[in-house]
Amino acid sequence: MSQARVAEAWKHYPLQIKLQGKSFTVRAMTLDDGEALQAFALELPPHDLLFMRRDITKPAGIGRWLDAVRRGAMYSILCEDAHGIAGYSSLHLTELDWSGHVADLRVATADRARGVGLGRLLTREAFNMALALGIEKVVARMTTDQRGARGLFQELGFQPEALLKDEVKDRAGEYHDLLIMACDVETFQAQRRAFGVTT
Repeated sequence: MSQARVAEAWKHYPLQIKLQGKSFTVRAMTLDDGEALQAFALELPPHDLLFMRRDITKPAGIGRWLDAVRRGAMYSILCEDAHGIAGYSSLHLTELDWSGHVADLRVATADRARGVGLGRLLTREAFNMALALGIEKVVARMTTDQRGARGLFQELGFQPEALLKDEVKDRAGEYHDLLIMACDVETFQAQRRAFGVTT
């Protein structure tokens, strides 16, 4: 990934926004955010942690996240409120030559920040990042019982592509099916332009 494209992707941050009267700051994640991210993760419901690539409630998981950011294998956008990190979205780039145009999307929000449109905002910001980075397709993964996440992604244009049976095992030893959804970046942006959304 060229440094020029990365700089282009980050240039409009930080953003000061209000959602239903609540104030947030949206900014690029830095290598100094590990402790705050772990605190955020420790407050998430256990089920929200199932689809994450690493256990970010533990220092080792945070360390692998920071290493991926350092290597340019992952780009993360954080949203903060007066209490700390309120949510994030991340794009995970693949190291496979034939899938360099595809990125995995992860979005999570704190309980206190739900119901105001923060998930939509963070997804939109991730797509803006994907466009700047030259990503063509974004993939999201969730367990089938995460109905809120599934509904949000469907509203944003994601379509189901695969269902993996018993792919996820939670901390209680229960198995969950994993749903894989995807959306074309250009299609997402074209839909937004059609509705007059330009940012």
